[in-house]
Amino acid sequence: MTTLTDKAEIFVQDLFRKKLPNTFIYHNFKHTQRVVKSTKELIEKSEIHVKHEEPLLLAAWLHDTGYIEEYAGHEEKSAEIAREWLEKQNADKALIEDVTRIIMASRMQAEPKELDEKIIKDADTSHLAKDYFEETSEFLRQELKLQKIKNYSHQEWIEQNIELFTERHQYYTQYARENWKEQKDKNLYDLLNKERKAKKKLAKEEAKARLKVKYKDKSPDRGIQTLFRVTMRNHLKLSDIADAKANILLSVNAIIISLAIANFIPDLTSPANSSTVMMLPVFILMIFSVASIIGAIMSTRPNVTSGEFTREQIKNGDVNVLFFGNFHRMPYEQFEWAMHEILENQTDVYESLMKDLYMLGVVLNRKYYLLRITYTIFMVGIILSVLSFIAAYYLA
Repeated sequence: MTTLTDKAEIFVQDLFRKKLPNTFIYHNFKHTQRVVKSTKELIEKSEIHVKHEEPLLLAAWLHDTGYIEEYAGHEEKSAEIAREWLEKQNADKALIEDVTRIIMASRMQAEPKELDEKIIKDADTSHLAKDYFEETSEFLRQELKLQKIKNYSHQEWIEQNIELFTERHQYYTQYARENWKEQKDKNLYDLLNKERKAKKKLAKEEAKARLKVKYKDKSPDRGIQTLFRVTMRNHLKLSDIADAKANILLSVNAIIISLAIANFIPDLTSPANSSTVMMLPVFILMIFSVASIIGAIMSTRPNVTSGEFTREQIKNGDVNVLFFGNFHRMPYEQFEWAMHEILENQTDVYESLMKDLYMLGVVLNRKYYLLRITYTIFMVGIILSVLSFIAAYYLA
């Protein structure tokens, strides 16, 4: 035989399926099922008269039906829907009054007096003491957003929950206080921990923002910035051109040496060829090619630096912190301190940029000086080789 509570379950499930919007992702049939489950647990563990069990279970099934009509004050609507439905089921007036009274006791601001009212209050907020609290809490936050009631940020929602746990919520039944308190305290601890981390993160972001504003106020004028930017870009382009020229020299001379070794040397050293006159131009060409390769390598070979500096060097302005070769072996904390030390003073910022630009110019001067010598060697080698080939041909 189908009991009245079984009919209530079917009625609520059908009602929510037809009339409850999908935006109710927390106050839905699943939430109602959780409340009924908690109500049964409290009934079983509490000393309540058997005649109060049915009204409690009916109230648990029907307590959120008012959400199909309105959000605020849904308890009154739920009581009206419960009354109408129970009357259609020919329920006793006493039962109807008990059910509506218990539903009204589920209001957040209501202070329960009877044991059945305390049970529905505790069952309705049992999720606060469950291991799935974080999930259901997020559903409630999103539901409030979807209903356009309030869009809480993550930090605001944590603060709202902490206030709920510490100031506005309590369990009324003895069983809930004794058995649910441990998990509720654990959930509160997790909230406090999240709040601490969020505040720490916020403080760090605010500190970065203040530092950014501080350095922005001290930043160079736009004209000075453009001057350094354009000059630095031009120097880097010149460095790329120098590297490309050195690469051309390396490739060309490597090909010349390879061809000379593969073709001329075997012919000249074979027993059939007794002439040594043709050996001279080949050796001249190879010697100058090797010299050109050495010059090209020297022009692109990086200098090895210590990668370390002292605080005294920074304070005295003896080291360029902007060049990686001066800090690559330093701990990050030391490098960070040095950068802050420079950024504190606008003059130090200019001086660091000037040092970086100057050192880049020194490196470029060395590159182009070696490349000029290398190209001269290559040119002289080609001329001497050609002349010596011509002379050797006539002599032979």
